[in-house]
Amino acid sequence: MAGAPPLSQSSRLQAWLLSPEPASRWQARFGRFYLGWRSFTKNPLAVLGLVIVVLLILVAVLAPLIAPYSPIAGGDLRTQRLLPPSETYWFGTDDQGRDIFSRVVYGSRITLWVVMLVAVIATPIGVIIGTVAGYTGGWVDTVLMRITDIFLAFPRLILALAFVAALGPGIENAIIAISITSWPPYARIARAETLTVRNSDFIAAVKLQGASTPRIIFGHIIPLCISSVIVRVTLDMAGIILTAAGLGFLGLGAQPPMPEWGAMVATGRNYLIDQWWVAAMPGLAIFVVSLGFNLLGDGLRDVLDPKAAK
Repeated sequence: MAGAPPLSQSSRLQAWLLSPEPASRWQARFGRFYLGWRSFTKNPLAVLGLVIVVLLILVAVLAPLIAPYSPIAGGDLRTQRLLPPSETYWFGTDDQGRDIFSRVVYGSRITLWVVMLVAVIATPIGVIIGTVAGYTGGWVDTVLMRITDIFLAFPRLILALAFVAALGPGIENAIIAISITSWPPYARIARAETLTVRNSDFIAAVKLQGASTPRIIFGHIIPLCISSVIVRVTLDMAGIILTAAGLGFLGLGAQPPMPEWGAMVATGRNYLIDQWWVAAMPGLAIFVVSLGFNLLGDGLRDVLDPKAAK
């Protein structure tokens, strides 16, 4: 009797990933990632969001190769000023004769830079405050959460405006201001996750082994909060982009001649009726990137949030 045909390499890899009895920790981790990826790809809108975010990263990295012109150097004001979209200037030109497409491409670098720095600064602050408050309880929890409530009581853009006004205009100060206003939601999520596990059996077992409070928080509680925080951070990216664009629109973010999308929209509002492309093109870039992060965040929530409805 002929034996069964041999499995292909992809079939063997899939069987290894989906093994009910993984032989190592790495096999189990890769298996969970594969299952999450399969669930993620079943959501076409989430995949679209991932594509948009990946394109943003590629455009930012390859900006010198993609942009046909300098994003800062102005053109001939007699012949290149406020030209409509064409084969030569895909997005048209602005009031200084600069190619808007090149400025939008280089502006993706500023947007990505703001998003990454705010995430790197605000997320650890919020997670640490939330886990410490939730695990410690008592007056520590009360004080930290009341401070969090004070920050949450103000709209993010208004609070960022106040901090930028105190620090001074500039992209660095805008990043600091947005980071200061972005951590409270992460603290709330981390505290809620901590309250659900601080009295669990495995935390009690760790205490019996003599683990200190910092070790319990950083080694056992914070890793459990990561998935929920990642979802919230991804969903907040659109708000961060809009806040940065709002500061740039008001002249408190990136300063001329930097190709920041919000500042470009502010410049284009003076020509909105007759030369609509000056404001519409960077505005469209803000819309598309914000939509991409929202779609990606929704997809990650369905995959990573264990309490989400399947």
